[in-house]
Amino acid sequence: MRRTLHDLASLAARLGVGGIFFANGWHKLEAGLTATGDQFATLGAPAPGIWAATTMLMELVGGALLIAGLAVPACGLLLFAETVAVFVLATGEQGLPLTGGDVNLVVALGAASVLLAVGGGGRLSVDHMVVIKRRETEAAEDFAADAEADDVIAALREPEALDPVPDGLVPDESVQAAPAHSGEGGDALVAGQKREPAGE
Repeated sequence: MRRTLHDLASLAARLGVGGIFFANGWHKLEAGLTATGDQFATLGAPAPGIWAATTMLMELVGGALLIAGLAVPACGLLLFAETVAVFVLATGEQGLPLTGGDVNLVVALGAASVLLAVGGGGRLSVDHMVVIKRRETEAAEDFAADAEADDVIAALREPEALDPVPDGLVPDESVQAAPAHSGEGGDALVAGQKREPAGE
């Protein structure tokens, strides 16, 4: 249950934060890079044209990826960096290029972005679906590789040798007659044969 609530909260955060970033990027696109660059120029930003193009692309692409739940950690960090840069550049100014003058919204967007970067997009995201598919594929490949290696080892392994016969023991079926040797006590016993009684 807790995991489900976390996934729903992550989805809501992605839709809200990503939607705001995308809307601001779209507003810059409609206004044009020149107008957005002039706005940055009034704030004293160096290379205002580059600022305008960079923020517009980051907001459009980053916002769309957040909504979809794709590359959420990377997008969250990039958008957090943008909010910090805009906050430092335009603190106390009206008409902020990111939020239209609401510095509180800049702080909220930055905090939400870094939170998504750390917490991820949840299971209701493209990231999670891609990760699951990749893990399943890797697991199947590992299993196939292990099975193939086992087959190769089994083919190269020599058949196990029979248990050796302990010293001094000879199976009955392999007993062979051995020449008898005489000794002081009479005829010697041949292994595996009965002693014959002595003749008269």
